[in-house]
Amino acid sequence: MAPARSLLQHVCSVLLLLVACTQALKFDLEAHPSHKGVKRCIRNFVGRDTLVVVTAIVDGYKGDGMQVNMNILDAVGNEYGKPKDIAGEQRTVFTSHADAAFDVCFENILTNTKYVDTPFRHVELDIDIGADAKDWSAIQATEKLKPVETDLRRIEEMVAEIVSEMDYLRVREQKLRDTNESTNTRVKWFGFGTTFLLIALWAWQIMYLRAYFRSKHLI
Repeated sequence: MAPARSLLQHVCSVLLLLVACTQALKFDLEAHPSHKGVKRCIRNFVGRDTLVVVTAIVDGYKGDGMQVNMNILDAVGNEYGKPKDIAGEQRTVFTSHADAAFDVCFENILTNTKYVDTPFRHVELDIDIGADAKDWSAIQATEKLKPVETDLRRIEEMVAEIVSEMDYLRVREQKLRDTNESTNTRVKWFGFGTTFLLIALWAWQIMYLRAYFRSKHLI
């Protein structure tokens, strides 16, 4: 069991190093009139009490005829930030309140204050969760760690997060399995009850018809 766990941690470490090399999400956000309510959302999942850092870099400048607003909201209704009229870098830091997906939504509104030749804003979005969201430079300076020690500690925390998430998924799978088995049992007994009810109704109809025909001296 120990070699398998060691192999899992090694594989996870390699994957995490590859993920660390990936770039932020980049896209163009088209401007629309405010009454249309057009939004573009990016969804991610986070566990309870997890640190999240959302960094958005929006080109353009305030007063250019467009207004970019951002809203961060999770699936259970918790709102973590709603900055308006973003230009340049906007960083939002929060700790999640529930095991739920959260959406980072953007809208680009035409303000009609001036003519807009190219109604687009370029957005660069980076979402750091858990160990990625920590300021490791500050941790390294505070605890006087070597660069290699800092990287190893970061990878260790990321692997621990993956193991914790796997445990959460295992528990959730067990709950879904129990719900499925309970539903199957209820459906089975409902089917048996329906069958017995139909048989009883059939027998009652036969006895009723026989009594009716006898009362009319038809049999």
